[in-house]
Amino acid sequence: MTGAGWDGYEALATELARGYESLRTEDLHGGWSDLLPDPPAAVLDVGAGSGRDAAWFSARGYEVIAVEPSDAMRAEAQKRHPGTRVRWLADSLPALAEVYRLGLTFDVILLSAVWMHVPPTERQRAFRKLMMLLRPSGLLVVTLRLGPSDPQRRMYPVSAEELVTFAASHAAALSRHTHEPDRSGRTDVRWESVVLRLSDDGTGALPLLRHIILNDQKSATYKLGLLRAVARAADGASGMACPHGDERVSVPLGLIALNWLRLYKPLIDARLPQLPNNRESQGLGFAGEGWQRIASLSALDLRVGARFRGEGAGAVHAALREAARTITEMPAHYLTWPGTSEPVMMAQRIRAGRVPAEIIIDERYLRAFGELLVPTHLWRALARYDVWIEPALVAEWIRLMEIYALHQDRKLDPAVVARAMVWAEPARDVAVARRIALDLMAAMPLYCTWTGKRLTERSLDIDHCMPWSAWPCEDLWNLVPADRTVNQHKKRQKLPSAGALVAARDLMMGWWGRAYVRQGEALSERFFAETAASLSIGQAHMSLDLVFDGVEARRMVLRLDQQVEEWTPD
Repeated sequence: MTGAGWDGYEALATELARGYESLRTEDLHGGWSDLLPDPPAAVLDVGAGSGRDAAWFSARGYEVIAVEPSDAMRAEAQKRHPGTRVRWLADSLPALAEVYRLGLTFDVILLSAVWMHVPPTERQRAFRKLMMLLRPSGLLVVTLRLGPSDPQRRMYPVSAEELVTFAASHAAALSRHTHEPDRSGRTDVRWESVVLRLSDDGTGALPLLRHIILNDQKSATYKLGLLRAVARAADGASGMACPHGDERVSVPLGLIALNWLRLYKPLIDARLPQLPNNRESQGLGFAGEGWQRIASLSALDLRVGARFRGEGAGAVHAALREAARTITEMPAHYLTWPGTSEPVMMAQRIRAGRVPAEIIIDERYLRAFGELLVPTHLWRALARYDVWIEPALVAEWIRLMEIYALHQDRKLDPAVVARAMVWAEPARDVAVARRIALDLMAAMPLYCTWTGKRLTERSLDIDHCMPWSAWPCEDLWNLVPADRTVNQHKKRQKLPSAGALVAARDLMMGWWGRAYVRQGEALSERFFAETAASLSIGQAHMSLDLVFDGVEARRMVLRLDQQVEEWTPD
């Protein structure tokens, strides 16, 4: 439903909800429900109304996001369907800004009796936004109301032909087209259901990535470096991206520069060539004074949430400034759309001012270097498919270095190359969280996040809420106290189920508050900086409730994208 079409729903919410709930989902959608993927596929119900369909999907084991712009209708839905595992969002077409903020994609998107509320001038944009939220082979189901308009609610004419035309330009195909009578007995109203299926990723992002990685002319490794730095941002710091219109997302240029330094540092330290005539750091535009000053730092020191003072702050600031300048003037400028001179990603650099005496590497600081505008479909493809894109990037980068080494009459050690190409993840270190837990236990009871059992020093373990094997993340929010037997022998490398996470909400948020937020300014700033970077929430007006919402969204992403096995406490 669009923002312009729901006034009637506010005034008539109770009456309309009563009518919706008198109809069964099985009867309304039986003409296409056999096409549904098996649970726990992800379903987006746009204009969910009374929650009838969302509750039906949830009861069958699907992961459901329900979008409804009418406050009164959402309240009716939550009253009529309590206890269902449906996440409700106040959002609307054509933008669906809150849905995009989650960073999720869906196997099924349902618009039941919604499309007639979308003004014709907004439909092309709305359709494009829906396609970008759909997974490969996903279904977009639109039910169309044909007949006279309801005078109490704004409606516009609709047709299946319009949807099929839109689909053709987005690599989607018609899977089914059904015709149904009005189930409420209105003889002048009839319905059609249009089911569209998306092929590939439907956006052209994957062919573009293949072109950049394999076919594009490269006089250095810089283009691959930029693409990999952006991919790492999309995979691990998507919370720092914000929409820039419909076609692009804005990513802090400082974040890309930070990832750039993390990628190149082990390569240069290992004396691996990045240009045909390059040895060590010679000839590299980003390896100036700042690069020399961070020589003692490891790649892992250069991470979101880190704090530097004095000389260290000046060195890191200078290195980031040099990297941002190189990215802007070189790969971002020369990485162009096939057959054109137009850059794929547009870098807008801000000349950094006076060197700060202290820096905290968070979104605000990283945005001070400028922004990189990345096409939305490319950003989403990097976030979805990084597990497959990363090996292709690494393989091509290694091939280029081997060619450069051959020109220099050098032979590279494959073991050295392999080690240097590994993205530096944090060590599996829970020492800070464990120390805090022991300090808290000396003053008050501490309980297992998953079972509620009181912990002792012997039974205390620190668990990664999102399992390390699926997503190596040492952020503070991801570290929670747990009973050792539960963590090591039951949950282990499994993902908490949706129900287990909801049941743990109070204990988890209580732990975050006591262990991190109220432990002093430095730890609190680190907690929220890490959270803003790695979870799909903005940094403004940060609260523990929003952090938990972000954890729920991340759980859903890992469950659906990586099919991580779930665990529920006994």
